[in-house]
Amino acid sequence: MQLETLLVEEFQVLAEDLSKAKNYQQKYGGRLEQILVNMGSLPDDQLPDVYSRFLNLPLLDIADWEHIQATDFEESDVKFLIENQWVPLRKDQSTWSFACRYPLELNINEWLIRQDRKPIVYIASESELQMLIAKFETFNSEEEDTQLLGDEEARLRELATEAPTVNLLNSLITRALRQGASDMHLEPFNGRYRARFRVDGVLHEVETLAPRMQLPIVTRLKILSGMDIAEKRRPQDGKIQMKIANQELDIRVSALPLNDGESVVMRFLRKDNVRYDMSVLGLSADIETLIREDIKTTAGVVLLTGPTGSGKTTTLYTFLNALNNDDVKIITLEDPVEYQLEGINQVQVNSDIGFTFAAGLRSVVRQDPDIIMLGEIRDKETAQIALQSALTGHLVFSTVHTNDAASAYTRLLDLGVEEFLLNAALVSIVAQRLARQICSECKVEHPDATQLIDKYNLTVIAERFNLTDIVLVKGKGCEHCANTGYKGRMAITEYLRCDDKIKAFPKDSEFISKARAHNTALKRRTLLEDGLLKAIMGLTTVEEVIRVAG
Repeated sequence: MQLETLLVEEFQVLAEDLSKAKNYQQKYGGRLEQILVNMGSLPDDQLPDVYSRFLNLPLLDIADWEHIQATDFEESDVKFLIENQWVPLRKDQSTWSFACRYPLELNINEWLIRQDRKPIVYIASESELQMLIAKFETFNSEEEDTQLLGDEEARLRELATEAPTVNLLNSLITRALRQGASDMHLEPFNGRYRARFRVDGVLHEVETLAPRMQLPIVTRLKILSGMDIAEKRRPQDGKIQMKIANQELDIRVSALPLNDGESVVMRFLRKDNVRYDMSVLGLSADIETLIREDIKTTAGVVLLTGPTGSGKTTTLYTFLNALNNDDVKIITLEDPVEYQLEGINQVQVNSDIGFTFAAGLRSVVRQDPDIIMLGEIRDKETAQIALQSALTGHLVFSTVHTNDAASAYTRLLDLGVEEFLLNAALVSIVAQRLARQICSECKVEHPDATQLIDKYNLTVIAERFNLTDIVLVKGKGCEHCANTGYKGRMAITEYLRCDDKIKAFPKDSEFISKARAHNTALKRRTLLEDGLLKAIMGLTTVEEVIRVAG
């Protein structure tokens, strides 16, 4: 099969992109498949599969080569091979095994012709290749530092633009996207440099990188995100915009100095794959009905509460999207603006120049908006302006950091907001967590169902909400969910409507318990109960609910 046919039929490269790549190749040269990777039309981590299929060569299993001995090979041979991104794996009387990323390297193939051994070639990913190369290298930190002293910045830039660095970073980003990661963490750990992906809110270690790759990788990320590559003593933040595998992508980059290097965290913001639709939030039907009533009011404050990473911003965007039409003006104040919403005026606060939430909100209300979204209420001034805006006819959405819905009252009172203002302005408060959903491809009956039903009184919860059957399930793990048993996340929520009875309760030390009792009387659920109800319905597991809301 021709390479072009393979790329189109087996790897879903668009014919239009292939044509552009061929035109580029004719003008400037280069390898067709690498041009497609650079265009963002072919995922970098699929190159090993492309070469394996096209040349009928085996893929490397890194676990089979944990104990390579550098002393088995001539130093001059090893140096030549590694310079050309080939790694010698094993010698015996008639054969020599190699791992490489690109098997058609001209220099190597000419050298192989001169050797009196039959080559066995394995195709490796960039990260696998760098791990193998590290086995042949000895590192002296003093020598390495001395080499960088002459013109450190120029040397750093050179390291960051070398092919192994570029390929390794592209491979890691592509792999993270394919696994559905929201973040990638690169950090020194116990003398090594590890890569971890956060998938559905949980971190998984996916790769151990050669320690020598730490400086080039960090430097390349700093260059791409507009940071100062010479600054290693203070935290920095930046942003990268790129296209990978036909996917528009914003990456928020944060670098933090540690004792033994720098930790870099990348947050992936996908432009093409975001849906702000109530149906995908995973809200229970009764809570969704109540929230839809609340967001249709003409004035008041709807608050979301929860820790960082609990999906508050996504939920607020979903509310705005449901209200967005030509008849209303919506303005948001955010730090940072994560996704651009069509038809909505989004404002980025900048505390460095004094443009805080409070200062921005004063300007926003003079723009005659119908709906205001405030990223977070952090201080008394912001809270008071937001609540007063609601009293003058604006519908305001915002967030605060509390553990449950009723605690939002005490949090705002702690900030110095007057009780009468809270009673007059608040419409409802929604506490939220994100729980992983059970993978639909490998769902099986939970082996400990009976014990879990007894331990968490699930029969009582089922009876309260008119469910006749309790069938607990879990995911056993499969290729679809990367053997985790979970795929995707949904919201677990606690809803508190600020009705007349809630307003009448004194906001003292007993308020939270009274508010919870009032909610229970109305057959509304706590975060834990909502999660357990969804476990009973087979949407998530009891273990996951306890992890996020227990």
